[in-house]
Amino acid sequence: MNLKKLLFLSFVAVLLTMALQSQPKEGEAIDKIIAIVGNDIVMQSELNAQLQMLSQQDKTMDLNDPSVIAKVLDLLINEKLVVMKAIEDSITTTDEEIKQQWEQQLGQYVQYYGSIKRIEDIYGMSIDRIQYEFRDEIRKHILSQKIKMQRFSDVKVTQREVEEFFSSYRDSIPNVPEQVEIYHIVKFIEPKQTAKKEIFELAMKVRDTLIKGGDFAAFALRYSGDPGTASVGGELGWIAKGKLFAEYEKAALDQEKNQITIPIETPFGLHLIQTIDKNKDSLLTRHILFKFGQSEDDRKSAVDSLNTIKARAEKGESFEDLAKLYTDEAETKGFGGFIGKFPIANIPASLKDILTALKEGGISDPLPYGADPKPSFHIVYKKKLVPEHKATIKEDYKQLEQLAQSFKQNKLYMEWVEDLRKTIYWEIKKN
Repeated sequence: MNLKKLLFLSFVAVLLTMALQSQPKEGEAIDKIIAIVGNDIVMQSELNAQLQMLSQQDKTMDLNDPSVIAKVLDLLINEKLVVMKAIEDSITTTDEEIKQQWEQQLGQYVQYYGSIKRIEDIYGMSIDRIQYEFRDEIRKHILSQKIKMQRFSDVKVTQREVEEFFSSYRDSIPNVPEQVEIYHIVKFIEPKQTAKKEIFELAMKVRDTLIKGGDFAAFALRYSGDPGTASVGGELGWIAKGKLFAEYEKAALDQEKNQITIPIETPFGLHLIQTIDKNKDSLLTRHILFKFGQSEDDRKSAVDSLNTIKARAEKGESFEDLAKLYTDEAETKGFGGFIGKFPIANIPASLKDILTALKEGGISDPLPYGADPKPSFHIVYKKKLVPEHKATIKEDYKQLEQLAQSFKQNKLYMEWVEDLRKTIYWEIKKN
């Protein structure tokens, strides 16, 4: 079982535990402690809930098999050992993280059960009460995730390890599903230079007024195109160095406290930046963002550019060579616009319909692409369909690398847990 699946199943099982505990059946034995892990415990109902969840994943599982029960109990003990270690290592979680995890999990349950009312009926309590009761389990789950990510997310595999993994597990690796290999060329919607000049001049006028004593917060509320900060005077809060755009960070670092920069350009627009405070690790700034407005002419220019490139490709020029020359997306430029090979089922519905309609070698019309780092359009090239097949090193190295990496992470995780079992007290209670 890989780390992600282990995390998900153990988390979901807690909700089932709550349901079982809140709705005891007539004649059912009183819940009891079956294991102690440090200063925590494992209840019989918790084990039952985990067994029930796993049986949903594998219908052939015999829930009365003592070896199955022992393995699942071991999983629960392991997870509690991991949480104990996270606490010991001073790993913490915030109220906001707990809230976000709860909202994400609640959304999945609403999809599964159909409504909030249905969830409340099943659990026999209001959604607010469920959230309150579940808060500590969410906290433990986040602590477990954090320490696992901290220890194993950077685990890499070499080419030799991938090849050895493939050689050892070739017969048990599932077939690679039908995939589509796709490339694209991106064009940002760029404002005309005349428009950029007008915005620069406005930003300079605002800066002049601020330097003469204008209220920064009032001007941020009036002019800033950053809705997340405009209402709080443009303040971004303390941000670690390296997390901001390089141009923004350099300008903020180079000036003294309370000074205001000339307009600094980033992909979002022009910023007037005031440095409130700084230390060796982070920056406290506020800004006023003057966004570049994209007119219909600007959008048409991007679309026309893509249509010209598409016509050249359809006349025989290599799409990949054209991507290396003309795409605005730095991440895929060096790879000829290569996005990847994706199982058909995993492609978003809107793009899936377009790709399904294209023949192999076909190119889409310009499509809206996104707003990060800039609003843009792209054309998509469906190079080929790859039928379902047995994995090979030559054709499926990336997928095999991911499987080998997951295998290595799991192996290191289990070795680490075995060490925890030697250093943290735990005990299975005898009947």
